[in-house]
Amino acid sequence: MVLKRKFSAHQYFEDVRKHNVTVIQYIGELCRYLLTVPESNLDGKHKVRVAVGNGLRADIWETFKQRYNIPRICEFFAATEGTAGFINLSNRTGSCGRYSPLLYKLDVYKKLLVKADIDTGEVVRDKNGHCIPVKVGEPGLLLGAIPQVYKDHQFYKGGREMNEKKLVRNVLEEGDCYFNFGDMLSMDSDYFLYFKDRIGDTFRWRGENVATYEVSNVLAKLDVIHDANVYGVEIPGTEGRAGMAAIHLNNNMAISLKILKDIFEHATGNLPSYARPLFLRFPKEQAVTTTLKQQKTQLRKEGFHPQDIDDPLFYYDDQNKTYSPLTVETYGQFLTKSRL
Repeated sequence: MVLKRKFSAHQYFEDVRKHNVTVIQYIGELCRYLLTVPESNLDGKHKVRVAVGNGLRADIWETFKQRYNIPRICEFFAATEGTAGFINLSNRTGSCGRYSPLLYKLDVYKKLLVKADIDTGEVVRDKNGHCIPVKVGEPGLLLGAIPQVYKDHQFYKGGREMNEKKLVRNVLEEGDCYFNFGDMLSMDSDYFLYFKDRIGDTFRWRGENVATYEVSNVLAKLDVIHDANVYGVEIPGTEGRAGMAAIHLNNNMAISLKILKDIFEHATGNLPSYARPLFLRFPKEQAVTTTLKQQKTQLRKEGFHPQDIDDPLFYYDDQNKTYSPLTVETYGQFLTKSRL
């Protein structure tokens, strides 16, 4: 095993070649950082046979695989606490594992994708008080069965109330107990699983559910965008949350009228109206957690008021077919329009 004191995108594959590494591990946005390094004829020259990790987003999956000549990517799900885990051993792009009917039948402790209320995070129940499994292609909240002997087990060192928040009882029958992962996944017709969003990151706008993870993937397909961190913000006088994206441009490009118009046209052409970000923010630094995952909590709290934010702000201007500057002066005009 090769360990390094500090991650360096520029030195990463140099070290891989130097130490004849055959398996690399990634987490969060690490692969995206590696793609920012200038291309080299040496990119695909190494002995790596597989990359293992979680958090590799679909928008850069194939790009990373092709550029660095990675034969197999094994994305997995469940890196921390929980009673279930999956891993993609089939090299299926974007998938974090597979759960076929045969595996379900053989599994003593079932895994389920069930309907959940996006606003509250609570599971949706049928007339009998039981959870409702989702259909193929439909996002669902992941639950993992807890063995009967452990159903009263304390998962966390906190009080019983803290533990109870992570449990869902009477899921399929009276008395059963499941662990609530708080993650939305979907399954395709071949039984491959795909991560969709954290239950708290998905938001509702104009009566529709918006998965921030999916919107980020769409926006990041635009050549000028390095990364798009999407989240929901509250607009006074309206229900739900409107989409907002913290954008980082490739190679620290300066914001221009053309770029703003390109983002507008890309969002309009590739996203339904309710999923298009109503606001853009261009922070100087990427907001990521210690595990290189996108950090949304602080961005949500800061909202979109120009008086509270130093970063350049823009709003979706359908009249002028671009993203226009959101300033203290235009803020009031925008709120008036948004309520019409």
